[in-house]
Amino acid sequence: MDTKIGTFDTCKSPSNDVGCPPHNGAVSALQDSVSPAVIGSSDSTLGSHIARRLVQAGVTDVFSVPGDFNLTLLDYLVAEPGLNLIGCCNELNAGYAADGYARSRGVGACVVTFTVGGLSVLNAIAGAYSENLPIICFVGGPNSNDYGTSRILHHTIGLPDFSQELRCFQTVTCYQAVVNNLEDAHELIDTAISTALKESKPVYISISCNLPAIPHPTFIQEPIPFSLAPKLSNQMGLEAAVEATVEFLNKAVKPVMVGGPKLRVAKACEAFTELADASGYALAVMPSAKGMVPEHHPRFIGTYWGAVSTAFCAEIVESADAYLFAGPIFNDYSSVGYSLLLKKEKAVIVQPDRVVVGNGPAFGCILMKDFFLALSKRLKCNTTAYENYHRIYVPDGHPLKSEPKEALRVNILFKHIQNMLSSDMAVIAETGDSWFNCLKLKLPQGCGYEFQMQYGSIGWSVGATLGYAQAVCDKRVIACIGDGSFQVTAQDVSTMIRCGQKTIIFLINNGGYTIEVEIHDGPYNVIKNWNYTGFVDAIHNGEGKCWTTKVRCEEELIEAIEMAMGSKKDCLCFIEVIVHKDDTSKELLEWGSRVSAANSRQPNPQ
Repeated sequence: MDTKIGTFDTCKSPSNDVGCPPHNGAVSALQDSVSPAVIGSSDSTLGSHIARRLVQAGVTDVFSVPGDFNLTLLDYLVAEPGLNLIGCCNELNAGYAADGYARSRGVGACVVTFTVGGLSVLNAIAGAYSENLPIICFVGGPNSNDYGTSRILHHTIGLPDFSQELRCFQTVTCYQAVVNNLEDAHELIDTAISTALKESKPVYISISCNLPAIPHPTFIQEPIPFSLAPKLSNQMGLEAAVEATVEFLNKAVKPVMVGGPKLRVAKACEAFTELADASGYALAVMPSAKGMVPEHHPRFIGTYWGAVSTAFCAEIVESADAYLFAGPIFNDYSSVGYSLLLKKEKAVIVQPDRVVVGNGPAFGCILMKDFFLALSKRLKCNTTAYENYHRIYVPDGHPLKSEPKEALRVNILFKHIQNMLSSDMAVIAETGDSWFNCLKLKLPQGCGYEFQMQYGSIGWSVGATLGYAQAVCDKRVIACIGDGSFQVTAQDVSTMIRCGQKTIIFLINNGGYTIEVEIHDGPYNVIKNWNYTGFVDAIHNGEGKCWTTKVRCEEELIEAIEMAMGSKKDCLCFIEVIVHKDDTSKELLEWGSRVSAANSRQPNPQ
């Protein structure tokens, strides 16, 4: 049966127990009829059709930057009662916001103008592509009469060829539509949106600036909810893959299982947890999948990241005689400079639609969710690896107690952030040392968590925090952002204030690009220091609810957190944390040296 597009569920079980995290959206069946408030208008224009389609797809907030080519389209988005148009300070942040929004809602949308806006948002769209996030990126395009002429338009590179922007987007989107006539606009838009949802990747839609306000017969009827044919497993292949995997794993002495980032796109978080319940295996997670696997699971052993894993996790994973990896991405960062002590012949690698057992055989056309559910009924329960972990595990030590008014240390900061976490919170970790410090946080049941590991674009977290917080109104977001990253995208804190968000931002001021320092140091890693609280006060400008403070010691930090969680709980809280420039996690020191070694390998002899 076809699955209708529409309301996006949260994959959360009724009891809020294990499974997908609350922010891990998935397409669910649309209601039998669409609310009259959404599609009851008799408006038959292209602009109104686009607005209604976005609502049907599950989008309620669209992030935008106005430009002369998209203004009429924006009018129709504003007029749609089911949509909230959020103006951002720049296109890059609008794209990052759509990224953060899609992580929670399952789909995001942004609207920018031709070329100057499109090429600005491109970096954010590339990051979303790398993270398998469906984003519908609309670009207001040239007047339809200008296509096929020799005219040179503004916002271009001065050539009559208008395809430069399209060609750039072709490499970072799964579908591109150029709507410069009304005859096929309906088909192109529906195909683009459905492709984004099916492929879980961004799409590009260019809308000629003179078309949104024009009625056309294809838009006269209220848009009928379109349907997506569900992906199905090859049943014979599924049975063969399960049989081969059961034989492989059941003969192992101490097997383990490790969750990877493609659990999200496969919508297999809950099935993966059911497999862990049934198998008895020790359960770990790759760093880029933190938040997708329940850390309150009784056999959860931590984050597997090679030499920088959480305590005792790597020892158990790498000493196992069989490991099942669910949706892994092994790149130079996740492999800590290609230093993982894993052997292919010991691994079952399960991708969203493929299973490889050891060095072979391989099985295609198999959905990860179906595979895990079938496998959970066949595996013998084996708790040996977890028992070994429990035997060697020593609880984490605590940071040394601070002396009165002692300069604040990063490990003290994160000790207090840990104490703030609950099911009503979510954590956004910026690229940098926040990766490593946030990964050590123990997430309570229901606590959200996001970071961008594959693309690793510094500055991502400001826009992503804006979008994520807008999508998850029932959670308070904690964003951990380094000063160098913040300087890239700082402006859209103003949009958070304008939207009335209650995020708590910890701005970690250590005077530079610390993650780069630990890979390869140089004077380029030192940045101009800002008065960050003064900056946020300036953009606050007395409009909206915002509270800022600067802390230099533990006593001031405790007081600031009490204020943020208490009397200032209805405000955006910006806490600038002053720490020493060399105060880094031990994990970053280890990781940086290994990545540096990988980056500096000499050329192979020719």
